[in-house]
Amino acid sequence: MQGIADYDFVRPLGSGNHGQFFLAKRPRRLPVDADFVAVKVLVAESTEAAFRRATRELAAFAAVVSPYLVSPFDAGQQDGVFYYSMGYEPGGSLARPAEPVPVPRALRAVADAARAAGALHGAGIVHRDIKPGNVLVNAEGGRLSDLGLAQVFTEGVTVTGMGDLDAIEYVDPELLVGGRPGPATDVWSLGVLLHRVVAGSGLYGELPEADGLLALRRVLSTPPRVSAALPGPVAELVRDCLGPPEQRPDAATVAGRLDAVAP
Repeated sequence: MQGIADYDFVRPLGSGNHGQFFLAKRPRRLPVDADFVAVKVLVAESTEAAFRRATRELAAFAAVVSPYLVSPFDAGQQDGVFYYSMGYEPGGSLARPAEPVPVPRALRAVADAARAAGALHGAGIVHRDIKPGNVLVNAEGGRLSDLGLAQVFTEGVTVTGMGDLDAIEYVDPELLVGGRPGPATDVWSLGVLLHRVVAGSGLYGELPEADGLLALRRVLSTPPRVSAALPGPVAELVRDCLGPPEQRPDAATVAGRLDAVAP
């Protein structure tokens, strides 16, 4: 794909949550101080109704002011394909960093993602797709990117509407059986993310990458197991994030507790 609308793509940045990311040259019309932006192109069909819902959600997302959020700049559709642009971080993400990320820096990135989630929750918005690929890293810590819009384009679908099956381990199992997303479901995702960056493994072991349905079956049938290798305060925080929804800490508390343990 060479581009979309007036965005000229430079190279692919990866894929996730029912779409592909590209590095693109900033169109002259876009009033941002950057030479390049990231563009996400969703693979789901963009009906007019879905387009209106998505642009409303993106506008609300962009209105939340936080230095820990990557806000969208622009959105549109071309030939039934929905796309939106956002800030580009050359450091990559926790899933695909430009260089290895030491654990202390990864902890700061997760704490910043929690701060970003807390800002969204304060505005009545649930991110719905917190995972390593959506936590961008920089010298200071990290920024949370890519609001989970997949369910806008797959309305009424529970499992696939929550994101790609290869990232199913980050989804609160309550959602997989028909629950509604809320701040507590984002906190579950933060707990799984924290476990992954510190322990280097998932709560369900290593899920099969080539078989999303098998991965889903394991998540639904296997209790999450916290690694014994985690430092005590980190393990306690992970367990609290995975507790009953009404007992989970809020995202701002998660960030504060991570600040206390990060070197």
